[in-house]
Amino acid sequence: MATAAPPSAGYEQNQLKGVRPLRPGEGHSFLLRRLHSLSGIVPVGAFLIEHFVSNAYATNGPHAYATQIKFLNSLPFVPFLEWGFIYIPILYHALYGIFIWYRGESNLAAYPWQGNWLYTAQRWTGIVAFLYMIQHVYSLRFSGVHLVQYPGAGFGKVQHELANPWMLAFYVVAIVCASWHFAYGIWLFCAKWGITQGERARRKAGIICLGIGLLFVVVGLITVKAFVAPHNPDWRNMGTDPATAKQVEVQPVE
Repeated sequence: MATAAPPSAGYEQNQLKGVRPLRPGEGHSFLLRRLHSLSGIVPVGAFLIEHFVSNAYATNGPHAYATQIKFLNSLPFVPFLEWGFIYIPILYHALYGIFIWYRGESNLAAYPWQGNWLYTAQRWTGIVAFLYMIQHVYSLRFSGVHLVQYPGAGFGKVQHELANPWMLAFYVVAIVCASWHFAYGIWLFCAKWGITQGERARRKAGIICLGIGLLFVVVGLITVKAFVAPHNPDWRNMGTDPATAKQVEVQPVE
């Protein structure tokens, strides 16, 4: 006698696989994903805000930029702060995010819903932002003139890097990607942690996060313009020579 198959029999096999839903208590993944979500806001997001603000000092000229670099490097326990609150959290957030993406199976081509587009955009912007951070940290922190010893060379060092059109384009794309990734990350954080409950609350949060992302893009592009096309002719072609760096440090604020 044939028996009736359960209603769900064969259903899962016939469905296109998508990204596995997050279920509480499922091994260690719940804790790791929550930590991943939290690290995107604190400390990684907080560092991003600080980084945009510090770079914006370039709009006030080389001396203001050098003063900010000198201030940041004069903070106590700088190596501990860098590794404990910047490098390690960024590495965890980026690598675990890549792991989540690798384990998931996006169904963007089959179901081009808004959520899938946002999911894919969030992953790709994260990759671009991560690659930019690696290049940016290596270029400004570990190559060429040492800015800890010669903070006055910071403005000229960035100018020299952005003189390359390809590097300038990379900076612009990275600014847009980092801004999007952070802004949408805030929206995801609020949704995952129960801060925004209901469609109406999430819609309002989306508008606010869109404004945050646009603000970051505007600030970032204005900062880039300060290096590429400074309004003061004296700020052009500053160079990275240590002697020039010392002169920048002793000049009054423009």
